[in-house]
Amino acid sequence: MKKVILSLLTIAIATTVSAQEQKKEYPKPEKMNPGMTEFWTPQPKIVTPGDSDNKFCTAPSDAIVLFDGSNLNAWKSNRSGGEADWTVHDGVFTVDKTKGDIITKQSFGSFQLHIEWCVPENITGTGQARGNSGVFLQNKYEIQILDSYNNETYSNGQAGSVYKQVIPKANAMRKPGEWNVYDIIYNAPVFNADSTYKVHPTVTVIQNGVVLLNHFVIQGTTEYIGHPRVIPHGDGPIRLQMHGDKSEPISFRNIWLREL
Repeated sequence: MKKVILSLLTIAIATTVSAQEQKKEYPKPEKMNPGMTEFWTPQPKIVTPGDSDNKFCTAPSDAIVLFDGSNLNAWKSNRSGGEADWTVHDGVFTVDKTKGDIITKQSFGSFQLHIEWCVPENITGTGQARGNSGVFLQNKYEIQILDSYNNETYSNGQAGSVYKQVIPKANAMRKPGEWNVYDIIYNAPVFNADSTYKVHPTVTVIQNGVVLLNHFVIQGTTEYIGHPRVIPHGDGPIRLQMHGDKSEPISFRNIWLREL
C-alpha cells in the first residue's frame, strides 16, 4: 500500500513540475539582422596575381558567348523581362544603377563560366558600398563581386565568396582600373522528393589565376538577412546584380559559358 501511495505522489509531483514548466515564459529569440551573418575574422591572406596586359582570352569553340563586346542580346531585364538596358560602350558594358539586375535569356544547369570585371579607377565608398555587384548562379547563389583591394569589410562578403557562406582562401584583387577575371566551375544540385538536397550545389572560383574556393558545398540560397534556404529548382539563368550603393558602377566584358 505504501508503495502505491509513493508512486502516486511521484506522479503528482512530476505532473505539477511539468505544468509549471509549460507556464514558464522563455525569452523570445532575438530578431535576425545583417550583422549576425557577417564574419570579420580571419581575413583572407593577400595574394598578388600575375601580371596582366588587360587582354582577355577568347572563348573556346564549344562556348556559349554571353557578351562579345557588341551587344546585350543574350540578356534581359530581371525587373521588366524586356531587353537588358545597361550601357554598352567600347567593347564593355557598365552597370546602370537605375535599371535593376540583368539575367541571361537562357537557363543553365552545371557549367564553366568565364567573366571579366573592372572596378573604376575613380571608385569611392568603403566596405560593401564600394564596387559592389554579384554573379548569381542559377539565379540563386551569389558569387560576390566587390572592390576588395585595400578595402576592409566582413570576410564572408569579400570578392570571390559565396556571399555570407564562406571566406575565400585568398584576396587576389587587382587595383581599381585593372581587369579582374573569374573562372567559375559550378555543379547544380539534385533534390529529394521532400525538397531537401540529395546532392548539394558546389562551386570552384578562380580569380586572376588564384583559387579562392575549391569545390565549396553551397548551403542554400544567398540571403542578406538570415541563413541560407533550400528552395528546389531546375535550370536557371545567370544574374548580374545592380547593387544599390552610391559608388561608381563597375563594368564587364568577355563573358562566356560552357555547359557541363
